Formats: sequence, C-alpha cells, structure tokens
Amino acid sequence: MAELIDHPCVQHKLAIIRDEETGHKRFRELATEITKFICYEALKNVPTREVTVQTPVAKATCRKIDTDIVVVPILRAGVGMLEGILELVPTARVGFVGLYRDEETKKPVTYYERFPPQIRGGTCIIIDPMLATGGSTVAAIDLLKEEGAKNIVVVVIVTCPEGIALVEKAHPDVSIYAAAIDEKLNENKYIVPGLGDAGDRLYGTSH
Repeated sequence: MAELIDHPCVQHKLAIIRDEETGHKRFRELATEITKFICYEALKNVPTREVTVQTPVAKATCRKIDTDIVVVPILRAGVGMLEGILELVPTARVGFVGLYRDEETKKPVTYYERFPPQIRGGTCIIIDPMLATGGSTVAAIDLLKEEGAKNIVVVVIVTCPEGIALVEKAHPDVSIYAAAIDEKLNENKYIVPGLGDAGDRLYGTSH
C-alpha cells in the first residue's frame, strides 16, 4: 500500500526541493523537514501503552510509544533523511544498508549491512529519498526480514508507479509513505519529473 502525504506544507516544501536552483544546503534542510512530516504519518499506528504522570496540578493518564523504532537508511542518499526522523523520535535506533547495482545482472548487491537487534519485534523504517525501480527497496526489505524484522514501513520523498508495484508484489505487507507519486521512470530509470539525483543534490557532488 502506498500513501501520499498531500499536506499543503509538505507540497510547498516539495516544490522547493524539486527546483533545480535549490542548492545542496537548502536541499538537505528540506529533506529533513519533509521527512519529519512523512514520518509523523508513517508512525500513526505504532503501539502505545497507557501511563500515569503527575502534572503540577493532578495525575494525568497519557500514552507513550510501546515499541522500539529502528531507522534504516539506504546508503548514501537515505542518510540525508535520517536527521528528520531522529528529531521526531530521538530514542530511535539506527541500522544501515549499503547497496549497488551490478552492471551485468542489473540486480542490487549488498556491500554493507548493520542492524541493531531491536529490529526483531520493533518497527523498522526504511528511508531513501527516491523509490524508483524499487530494486534497492525490495533488497533492503529482504535483508531486514532475513534478520527477523516483521513490522516494516518505507518512507520516501518521491516515488513512481513502477517502484510501488515492485515493492507491493514482493512485500504486500509493507506500507510506503511518500510526498509525491510521480508519473513514470524514463529510459535512464530516473523518476519523471522527480528531483534529479538525490545523493548528488544532498551532498553537492553534482557538477
């Protein structure tokens, strides 16, 4: 299932981050801001427990999150979204997945993975600015499930029907949250209209 976060504040920031004139400093700031909004929605169904706290006036019945939150950026661009989630959930743990595409097979190959043990029984949030073909996202979900993760959501800034379809086919139990579901992939597997190469724009490595 893919859910579009169509809030006016998200869409306003999306218009700025898409603009080719937006520099890498502002791009990073916007990635953080947009991620916070999307994760706010992505975490709306996490388990909570009832607690009692003493206010200056009286006791109050409140709720606290009752699960470990584990954030898993897909290297390298996913790291650009990490701060947004950690500002929202400072106690979240962080794992990492590094993937590259084999030029012959065109399939993702893992070169790095590191997960905290709390992925088993916790809520795992895979983050990557772009969900394009879906291959890297599916591979990251595969790795998490192999390590025992059962509750996984995907948070991206921009995606497209092709990427959504691949993830839904491979992992129908995983929800996708995005600020934009764009038209299509072009012949170079870039999302159209998209926002360009997110990694290059985050870190200023483009020409």
